Parts: sequence; C-alpha cells; structure tokens
Amino acid sequence: MKDYRNPSFQERVGRAAAAKQKAIDALKARPVPDEATLAVRRAAAEARAAAQAEKRAAALAAKAEAEAARTAAAEQEAAGRLSSEEARQAARDARYAARKARK
Repeated sequence: MKDYRNPSFQERVGRAAAAKQKAIDALKARPVPDEATLAVRRAAAEARAAAQAEKRAAALAAKAEAEAARTAAAEQEAAGRLSSEEARQAARDARYAARKARK
C-alpha cells in the first residue's frame, strides 16, 4: 500500500493534467459577453481614458502656472522690486500652485 503523503511521479503528473484540463473546461464553459456588454465596457474605458487625459492636462497647466509664478517672483525679487510682504505672498502662491499640481 502506497503512502498518501508520498505520491509517485506518475500520480503527480496525472493530477496536474487533470487540474489543467479542469481549468481549460471551466474557461471554455464561461459565457461569451454579448455585444451590448462589450459596448458598455468600451465606453467606460474611453471615458476613463478621457478623464485621465483631462486630469493630466490640468496638472501640466497647474505645474506650468506654478513655474511661471515662481519664475516671476524670482525675477522681481532679484530686481529688488518686491517688498517683504509681496515676496511672502508670491512664495505662498507658488507653494499653493505646486501643491495643486501634485494632486
């Protein structure tokens, strides 16, 4: 009598083949989605892609705006035209814009 904890090579190969066949049968038995379902899925995927593209464009615009604000503040500060209050406001605006760009 064979020990159930130590199956032979042939038994392991047989079990693996049976499991593989069972998985293939389950895959073949899966119902094929109808055209309406596929159309809904495609529409949802396109909507997600459009939303992601819009979000990316908004992030790039916010990043460009923050960079422009940072550059303008640096130029004005370099020229010595900003008072300390205006410098703080410009730095704050740049931080806000950078934070918004990260989201």
